[in-house]
Formats: sequence, structure tokens, C-alpha cells
Amino acid sequence: MNARLVLLSKLSSLLLMSTIAISCMQDKPHRKAYEWPQIDAPVAVTRPYIRSLHGDTVVDPYYWLNDYFKKGPDSSAVIDYLEAENAYTDAMMKGTETLQAQLFDEMKARIKEQDESVPYFKNGYYYYTRTEEGRQYFKFCRKKGGLDAPEEVLLDVDAMAEGYPYYAVGGFNVSPDNKLLAYGVDTVSRRQYTIHVKNLETGEVLSDAIPGTSGGSVWANDNRTLFYTKNNAATLLTEKIMRHTLGADSDNDQVVYHESDNTNYIGVGKAKSGKFIYIYSGGTLSSETRYLDAEDPMGTFKIFQPRMPEVLYSVTALADRFLIVTNQNAKNFKLMECPFDQTGQEHWKEVIPHRPDVLLEDVDEFRDFLVVSERKNGLIQLAIRNLKDGSQHYLDFGEEAYTAYPSNNPEYNTTTLRYGYTSLTTPSSTYDYDMNTHEKTLLKQQEVVGGYNVADYRTERLYATAKDGTQIPISLVYKQGFKKDGNAPLLLYGYGAYGATMDPSFSSSRLSLLNRGFVFAIAHIRGGQEMGREWYEDGKMMKKKNTFTDFIDCGQFLVDEKYTSSAHLYAMGGSAGGLLMGAVANMAPDLWHGIVAQVPFVDVVNTMLDASIPLTTNEYDEWGNPNDKEAYEYIKSYSPYENIEPKAYPNMLVTTGLHDSQVQYFEPAKWVAKLRTIKTDDHVLLLKTEMDYGHGGASGRFDYLKEIALEYSFLFALEGMVE
Repeated sequence: MNARLVLLSKLSSLLLMSTIAISCMQDKPHRKAYEWPQIDAPVAVTRPYIRSLHGDTVVDPYYWLNDYFKKGPDSSAVIDYLEAENAYTDAMMKGTETLQAQLFDEMKARIKEQDESVPYFKNGYYYYTRTEEGRQYFKFCRKKGGLDAPEEVLLDVDAMAEGYPYYAVGGFNVSPDNKLLAYGVDTVSRRQYTIHVKNLETGEVLSDAIPGTSGGSVWANDNRTLFYTKNNAATLLTEKIMRHTLGADSDNDQVVYHESDNTNYIGVGKAKSGKFIYIYSGGTLSSETRYLDAEDPMGTFKIFQPRMPEVLYSVTALADRFLIVTNQNAKNFKLMECPFDQTGQEHWKEVIPHRPDVLLEDVDEFRDFLVVSERKNGLIQLAIRNLKDGSQHYLDFGEEAYTAYPSNNPEYNTTTLRYGYTSLTTPSSTYDYDMNTHEKTLLKQQEVVGGYNVADYRTERLYATAKDGTQIPISLVYKQGFKKDGNAPLLLYGYGAYGATMDPSFSSSRLSLLNRGFVFAIAHIRGGQEMGREWYEDGKMMKKKNTFTDFIDCGQFLVDEKYTSSAHLYAMGGSAGGLLMGAVANMAPDLWHGIVAQVPFVDVVNTMLDASIPLTTNEYDEWGNPNDKEAYEYIKSYSPYENIEPKAYPNMLVTTGLHDSQVQYFEPAKWVAKLRTIKTDDHVLLLKTEMDYGHGGASGRFDYLKEIALEYSFLFALEGMVE
């Protein structure tokens, strides 16, 4: 029987079979169990595909699910399978439809529909976005000279997006003479943008449409030359930096840089002072910068410092010298400087030395000040350095777990720092800070419509002991009245990859969890960079399993300390965090009552062996290259798809997007298909594919709430909180 017939027969059973009550509850006497329908799940056909490498032969029965974008003979069967899984998920979750609608309305009601961002000043204009009631997108606007000036609507994205199921616009880039706006548009959700240029004086969108880009661009100072990043159409790798002259056919644009190392990402940017244009090329282990005088767009980019093995560096231009943030002989990075005309590393002089307990993350330059973003004990610090007298001071934030960051600061000649601040209980806030007087001004705090009282919630910072003795930070939040008796449901979130830090931040939609008695926690596991560069290095490549065991140890700690119990413990993670979900489901299935795996990277071996898949070669320094035997064996030992066993697994909801360019749809689809045939339990396993979206989900400012409502309803159903 072919795939289409198998799936149609299963879809018929969804409509014909009766619903009976089965309980996925574990010792929850005070809650009514959700009645999961007893319905046969879709069964994907198997078509053996042999992978032989390093003397190891593996049969992959679901490799055919890769076929949709290859447009092979199984393309239609792929769609049939995904739609069958969607129908199954809808049927299983049908009893939560009222709850999902309630959650959507509840979360949407907290969002101020008619709103406006805090204006930022650049080159004589105040720029901002504003939203209107009932509209999904926004308008990008500006006012000349002052906030009481007439408004110019530069882009009406609400109007532009009409008729598109997905519409993303970004990379806003106004020319130095303030007359032209370049911007990128993606209507597919694969992060392939077409750059357009609009004449802001006439309102005309010029004929200069540049397809296949990353969306961003840089103007030279002549107001007619654009530099941008061209992507490979198949792999989506950032391969070339191009130069475009207004009015010319983009097919004739000139290559100014071609990256030959397919493990590197490249991009183009501009100094805040407007003096230089940069080309950056970097991977996980090394990087290289080129620079060009922005007054000479037809000139040749110069190499700042040729790439060095195991050395990362980034460049910032001050008025009279370059600054360099680098890890050369400095694991946690240090700050160096050099003259404009002597940029080789032999001319670098130390400004801020390496510190073993402080990670130097970035610098933000102004004419008279430098803002240094540092991380100590897992938390961001902002150091303000006076470039005139060399003095330095730190901003004080006053909470034990928070997120702070320099915000939009495009103006070079200012003494005001714009920064953002949030925590698990503090809504996103925007401040202006006078670097001379040390006075801070709250410009705006995210309004939670309907009211929000920070005193109703409590946040804690805990530390779990990993199996090797390492102390793993945990940030958590709950509503007042929480009892630490092991009966509360708890959602533990994790990521742990690429050195990305999961700093604690506020979410108005999360209130729908907290107000129903859930505890929300973030495990700051290795693979991130919360505790310094070594924290990242101890959770990547041949140490990747530390990420998974850290998360398990955090979960067990929360159970042992009676914040929850295994009967009420849930895990969530997306993308590389979805790999984490797959790994902990294999390694400690009894610890979790349920798992939500969002766009999960779960077929690590096969993806990393396929250089045609977007981003694969860029990731070799993160996961390893399985063409090497040692890396192959290590990756295979933890890859979730490779390690499914005949045993009981937790209840699981798995989400993906058909057009996802980062974790392709077939990884979660294959994982679910294989789990269905091997696992021994009757726990719930659901796959939801968004057929119009990609990695980031819906583009509208409300549509994404439907995805959250589904995920929360799944958790509430498992907890017996549907009614």
C-alpha cells in the first residue's frame, strides 16, 4: 500500500473512532483528567535508505521524508503525511479548542494594540514604529528634528503584507542624505530577502530589486552605492558581499568579497561614525575583518588582520583609532587598540586585560564614551568608560536575576546611552542614561493591558549541582502563594548552544502559565555563555553531552527540592534546544511528564553529513564534522533520532514549519515517525507543522499567540487544567 493510501485510511479512522477517556494523570487527585481521544495515529511508510560510513551501516526508514524541497517522487507523500499528523493533532486536542481560544484572547488582551516604540535619533530624524488596533504588522515612521514635527510614514507594513500568509520586512537602512530607504522583504519564511529601495521624497519604490540576500545592506557615503550579503540559493550560506549601484541591473552587481571557507558566516556593516564599511567573516573558532573608507565605495577593501587559528576578533572605530575585542591569548576576551594605519595584531595595545572571572562581550562606541558589555556570575554588567579622562563606573540594576543591554544607539555624537532592561518579573523597559551626570530616565515600560502587579510574583536564582560538581544556575518565577511541596507543575526551559545566553526576561503571555499555578524556570546550562567562554566550550563538540546532563540535573534538583515532582515536571526547548529535548527524552524519560520540542534539531548525524542543507557547513565547529570518524561516533551517541529505544517516553508535542530554513521540517517529522513505531508507551505524541511558516513561526504580532496557546493547552491538558 502506498503512502497516500495508508495516510488516508488513518485519516478516516480519526473521524470514525469513538472517543474514550484515558488518563495521562499521575497522582493528581484534585484535577479532572483531560479525556484524550483514543485515535490511531498516522503511520508513515518505511523505505529503507542505507547509510554506510566509517565501517558503520545504518538503515534509515524515513529518509524519504526529506523529499519535499528536492521535488522528488515522494514530494506529495510528504505533504500527505504532514497533513495527516496535523489532522491527528487537531483531533487529539479538540477538547482544548475552547481553552486555546480563551488563552489566545487572554494573551492578546494583554498586548497594547495601538502602541508606539520609543523614538531613536539618527542624523537629524527621530525614527519609530507604531501599531494600530486590530492590525498584525506596523508602520515605520520618522519625524524631522523633533517629536512635535509632522509624521512621515516610510513603510506601511500592514498594507504591504496584505494577501500574504507570511510577511517579514527588516534591514531598514536610510541613506546618509536621508532621502532613500533600503529594506528587505521575505514572503516565504526561509530568510531569503529581496532588497528594495524607496525614494522617501517622492514615495516611489525604485526598480532596484535585489533577490537572494540576507536582507540587510549598507550605504556608502555617496548615497548611491549599496553593499549587501548574497546567499547561496540552495544552502542559504552567506557567500558573497556585493556592490550595487542605484539604477543598475542587480544581475550585474559586482562581487567585492567571496568567502571560500564554507564554515564561516559573512556580513557587511558600517562604523557608527560613518567613516568605514566593514566586511566580517567568522566561524566558531576564528574570524577576519576587512574595511573600506565609506567615501570611496569603488575602492578595495583592506584586510584588518588575516585570520588566525583559534582567534576571534571584532573591530570598532573611534574618532582616532580602532578598538579590537579579541580572544587572542584571552579565553574570556580582552580589549585592544591600534592606529587607523597600523591594524596588524603586532600593533595591538591592551586597553582592558583578560579577566578569568569576567567575559567581555562587546563594546558600544560614542564620541566621548565607551560602553563595555561584560558578564560576571552569569549576569550582564554595563561599564561606562570616559574616553577623555579614563574614568569608569557601572550601572546598578538592583535585582538578582535580570537582563540588561545597550539598545538602539545609532548616534555617535551623544552623551546619552539608550539601554533596555527586563527580568522575569519586570516588563521590558527602555531607559536613557546620561553618561556625564549618571542620571537614568525611564522612557517606556511594556504595558500589560488589564493590569500587572509585580508584587504578585516572585523570582529566585538557584544553583543545581551537575554530576561533575559544576554549579548550574537556574532562574525561576512563580506567583505568590506557591507551595514548595512537590505538587506544583513546573516548566523547565533550556537551550545550551552556540554560546547563546538565555537571560531571564519578562513575557506577558507567560502570565497565563503562572496565574494557573505553573512555575517557570530557565536552566542556564553549558553550551551557552552565561558563566563565561569556558561555559560555552564545555558544552560543544566532544563535550556536548554536558548540556544534556546539566539539564537533567537541573530537573532532578527541582524535584529533590520539592519545587515540583516528576508527575508535574515539563521541559521545553526549540531548535538546538529541541535537540536538548530529544536527548533528555532518551536519557531520562521518567523524569518528565511532558515535553514540548519546538522546531527540534534531532537528526544531527544525517543533517551534518549533508552539505546541501542550509547552515550545515557553518556548524562543523559547533557539533563536529561526522565525516571524521571520532566526531561521527560521538554525534551518533547522542543524536535523538539515532538513539530511540523500545521504552516508555514522556508525553510530547513537537512543532515544526514546512519552510524552516534552519531546522528543516523533515527532522522532527522523521523523529516522530520513528518514535511512533518504537516507543512502548501509550503516552501522547503529537506533531504540528505550520504549512505557511518557517523557523520563527508566524510573522504577525498576534498569530504567534496561537502557537503558544496550543503549547500551553497541551501542558494544561496533561495537568488536568482544561476546564
